[in-house]
Amino acid sequence: MIAQTRSTTAPQLAVTRERRGFGWVDALVMLALLGLLWSTLHFGRGMFVQFNPAAVPAIDASPWQIPYYAGRTLLRMWMAFAFSLVFAVGTGYLAAKNLRARAIILPALDVLQSVPVLGFLSVTVTGFMALFPGSLFGVECAAIFAIFTGQVWNMAFGFYHSMVTIPSDMQEAASTYGLSGMQRFRTVELPASAHSLIWNSMMSFGGGWFFVAQSEAISVMNKDIKLPGLGSYMAQAIERGDNGAAFWAVVAMIVLILVSDQLVWRPLLAWADKFKIELTVSATPATSWLYDLLRGAYVFTWLQEHVWAPLADRFERRPDAAPAAAAGAVHRAMPWLRRALGLALTLWVSVEVIHGLAAAFVSLRGALTWAGFGHVVWLGLLTFLRVIAMTVFATLVWTPVGVWIGSRPAVARFAQPLAQIGASFPVNMTFPIVVGWFVAAHIGMNWGSIGLIAMGTQWYILFNVIAGAMAIPNDLQEAARVNGLEGWNRWRTLILPAIFPYWVTGACTAAGGAWNASIVAELATWGSTTLKADGLGAYIAEVTKSGDTPMIITGIAVMSAFVVTTNKFVWRRLYAWAERRFKLD
Repeated sequence: MIAQTRSTTAPQLAVTRERRGFGWVDALVMLALLGLLWSTLHFGRGMFVQFNPAAVPAIDASPWQIPYYAGRTLLRMWMAFAFSLVFAVGTGYLAAKNLRARAIILPALDVLQSVPVLGFLSVTVTGFMALFPGSLFGVECAAIFAIFTGQVWNMAFGFYHSMVTIPSDMQEAASTYGLSGMQRFRTVELPASAHSLIWNSMMSFGGGWFFVAQSEAISVMNKDIKLPGLGSYMAQAIERGDNGAAFWAVVAMIVLILVSDQLVWRPLLAWADKFKIELTVSATPATSWLYDLLRGAYVFTWLQEHVWAPLADRFERRPDAAPAAAAGAVHRAMPWLRRALGLALTLWVSVEVIHGLAAAFVSLRGALTWAGFGHVVWLGLLTFLRVIAMTVFATLVWTPVGVWIGSRPAVARFAQPLAQIGASFPVNMTFPIVVGWFVAAHIGMNWGSIGLIAMGTQWYILFNVIAGAMAIPNDLQEAARVNGLEGWNRWRTLILPAIFPYWVTGACTAAGGAWNASIVAELATWGSTTLKADGLGAYIAEVTKSGDTPMIITGIAVMSAFVVTTNKFVWRRLYAWAERRFKLD
């Protein structure tokens, strides 16, 4: 009987094999998965109803409708996040591995990041509605795409930066062991980038919340469409000046953020803690009650042993000689195939860009004067100064706070959900307080809009600094303590070099997001009261709502020019400097 449960290699050594089976944890996991599937089908069913733009159903202001609206919004958020994750990993990997692709991808990301959410909506709403005529799914696709544009750029930049700062010795070890591209990505590159990717995903998910009202309550090109969702519920409360509805919408959003933190982000952070590049283990690692619960589930082990492992063995089984020769020929032809596909994609994108530029030129001809263009550039300069002020302010305030939080995991457990609430909180939901305060205190929007912009974008810097502080290897921190590094010497020799690459990612994304946030922050409305700042954001918001296509094109072009120029001469150089000087080797 003992031999059946114990294998002995020596009289003094015995290895007891733990026999596990399905238990109550597995039943709970299966029940949760079934509930998730049912919720997805229940809320997703409303995406495919008939839709008539001339008779848009009104949003029910009753608080009892908030759970349904919150479920519809949460489904859109996670669908957009899934597309954002695939896009960010794919483009970040390609840009890090291929210099030619990098020369195209990074400038393209700069331009796309600079295009405001309203700019994407003004182009995509009509196209998606034409693609799915008579169905609400077309408008749903436009809203999901708008949320996608509010999430993806930070994730793409963050993953690319993590890829290019992987220690050289890890890459050399992968080459020494002869790992294939997929094996290297799965065992080295993705684990090394997991920590930064998760933190940037948290921040990007919050960015989606920030623009959820603009994504669901679509007011572009003389169209006013409100999708059933928490964002449109918020937008309607703002239009009517309904304090009660605004309060319940804020409560619902905070609940969703806290639930997402407990059920998604905190377990992911606890799981990613094992991928930190360090020689000694931290005394206070990240923890999660859900992660600990899921580790006790046998269903995942069963799936690994009976589903994934057999499939992997079948695909990795050594082929016969003839198929191997054919596979070798295909492998040799792959570089030419990739070049042909890359060339075809480049030509297609070039044709589309030229076609778009030609259409824009035709639209602008005769509708734009040099005086009008100069006025738009002047408004862009005013917004640019606000973006600079926000970036400097957020760096000075949140860098020490982020280091303090990131170096104390016990503090991070409490500060993380609070930071997520701040990052996700739509700035227009502060208008009931802000508008009244600005009017009472005689604060002009030209100055007050700087604070409103900071409310939506300063968190990119905080989240990335926290991620950088948490990623500092524990052995380096112990070495600093042993050598008596304290105060400014510790910051100068350890903390600032370690967090600088993360700060560059956060500051670059915060500056880009600030341009987007200016559309909301420079034009504050609550009920019948409207406060407007002189700036490009307010200008784009006004011309987009009125459907003035030439001025929409001009405003977006000027905003893109400011962002691309700044990225070219500031952020790209800081990225290169961080890659050369502060890589952990």
